[in-house]
Amino acid sequence: MNSVAVRPGEPLHGTIKVSGATKNSGLKQLAAALLAPGVTRVRNLPKVQDLEVMIAVLEAIGAKVEWTAPDELRLDTSGTLEPEAPYELVTQMRASINVLGPLLARCGEARVALPGGDNIGNRKLDMHFNGLNAMGAELEVSHGFVNARCNALNGARIVLEFPSVGATENLLTAAVLAKGETVIENAAREPEITDLAAFLNRMGAHVLGAGTSTITVEGVDELSSTDTEIMGDRIEAGTLLFACGIAGGEILLEGVQFENLEIVAMKLGEMGMRVSKAPEGIWAAAPERLRAVDIQTLPYPGFATDFMPMAVALLATCSGTAIVTENVFDNRFSFVDELLRMGADITTDSRHSVVRGQEGLSAAPVRALDVRAGAALLLAGLRADGETIVHDWHHVDRGYPDLPGALATLGANINRC
Repeated sequence: MNSVAVRPGEPLHGTIKVSGATKNSGLKQLAAALLAPGVTRVRNLPKVQDLEVMIAVLEAIGAKVEWTAPDELRLDTSGTLEPEAPYELVTQMRASINVLGPLLARCGEARVALPGGDNIGNRKLDMHFNGLNAMGAELEVSHGFVNARCNALNGARIVLEFPSVGATENLLTAAVLAKGETVIENAAREPEITDLAAFLNRMGAHVLGAGTSTITVEGVDELSSTDTEIMGDRIEAGTLLFACGIAGGEILLEGVQFENLEIVAMKLGEMGMRVSKAPEGIWAAAPERLRAVDIQTLPYPGFATDFMPMAVALLATCSGTAIVTENVFDNRFSFVDELLRMGADITTDSRHSVVRGQEGLSAAPVRALDVRAGAALLLAGLRADGETIVHDWHHVDRGYPDLPGALATLGANINRC
């Protein structure tokens, strides 16, 4: 069943527990577990398609992986590792590049195929390479593989040109076993970076400043395996908030921190929605129709680029006109053509879109071009007259364990087909 059908219905109501952040946090901690021999247990790890790819990558490297509960994984890295991530797996998922830093730190070498993932714009690896070079690694790209080696990694001061999440993660996981102090300036500040640093510190690393623009790492001689529980998925939570904004209603999201979504709450508040911190998560209520406000994406704590497609879907149903500016990726508006099929009034020019809100949209068959774009089209269908069918749903399953099921729990008229 690679399509999802949605019809407009009653406003959303109810309480739901947000899934663990498998895609943006869990995959990175699984890669980091390669740093230490031993057994790691990862909890609150719902199954998404990208996780299947990461498990295959880890098994190819030499780790033993087994499920011990529906959302708990046991990872044994006690044996000798083969520091190579194969082409046929890495090209399916961007996060596979996260094994580069841990393999280089533990094994002194790594051979990792250039990664794939969503086609949302230019995502070069220069910052990964320059940072590892500064720490003493030698890297070359040949025949589609990154070949890296070092006698030993040494601490260094690294200034990132842009607060890249992937580069921060790779450099952080390499630095924990480097000799001396590493300082990463202009580091990414996302909550998932803080979650990763906390995991590394439980392994015995000395990481300070995660969540700020300057991360300091004092290298240690060895790390020990430990257990970890993945944070709630703020992107899934934000998706459900935008769904409430489109369909109206009142929802309670449990298992996620309000602080991680403050900019989303602020923007939705400007649009006329009420969003507030609850004892166990986030409460939100929306009237029948919101008003348009301008949005621009920025690195955290700014408005996340992952939320932009859902924001455009919401603005397409608001009263008024808004300008949406995408500052992170250069090809993220490709999904707009699918919204136009649904009667949206959107004009796009390079990194800017002018969205003129409509009272309602028109159901149509559409295609999910990437994980977040597919989610946005499903949300648009909550306010489209008739049945909208979103095809190529496998893209969305890469990042959400069951987005149609979550929305159906809140009362949406959705089913897989």
